[in-house]
Amino acid sequence: MQADPTKSFIYQPPASAHNAKHILVKPNLGYPVGAPVTVSMGVLGKVLHALRQASPNARISIVEGVCSPVSLHDIASKHGVYTLLDEGMELLDADTLPLIEYPNRSPDPVRFQTMWAPELLQQVDCRITLGTFKRTILKDKPLISASLKNLYGLFPRSKYHSRSLKSRGQLHVPSVPKILQDVYFCIGHLFNGAVVDADLRMISPDWKPDRGQTVKFGKIFSGIDMLAVDRAACIATGETIPDYLDSIEKLRSIL
Repeated sequence: MQADPTKSFIYQPPASAHNAKHILVKPNLGYPVGAPVTVSMGVLGKVLHALRQASPNARISIVEGVCSPVSLHDIASKHGVYTLLDEGMELLDADTLPLIEYPNRSPDPVRFQTMWAPELLQQVDCRITLGTFKRTILKDKPLISASLKNLYGLFPRSKYHSRSLKSRGQLHVPSVPKILQDVYFCIGHLFNGAVVDADLRMISPDWKPDRGQTVKFGKIFSGIDMLAVDRAACIATGETIPDYLDSIEKLRSIL
């Protein structure tokens, strides 16, 4: 696990990224708002550059499912994502990809025995989650969003929406911390690396993850275990360790 000042951050890809044929990167790009609501282009650019150096001929798919009425293409255009891509890189909307059901490997599933997500996840050689660091308030309790919570964007809104077709309301019942356990054991365990962009932190006064106070922190966290990366980011920023990290690690230890 690495914790680097933003200015000197150089991403170290996991072993599975070296000489890979196909790499999937899941960045937090779900809103038409810049960092820290979404990942900074500087950090995304460094991650893509390092992956290209590790695998000069790989197909690199940047996959995201948005959380707003604005399309992924429009969000990416606004942020400047397309300027970062070389000929072997592509931006894909998770909501448009073929889906399969991923079994829940947890010894104690919370709600979902299986979860629908892009089939592409099992077709690539390496998967990287690139989240931002946010604290929101949900049901009067703080919720930390980092590299694990970032995976929500991979689940199709067509299957997990509730009243709003633009959101994934079914993934909030009975609670996000509970459902994150199912998320990890369905698809999270597949990921080979994680990055948390904490150059700027976002602290929201309520449940809205696209509005809040921006706090300069100046560090980027990365490693091969998303739980360890998220934990390190919480410790460094002085945030309480989320219960879901402890719950997942306990369940993972008995598999």
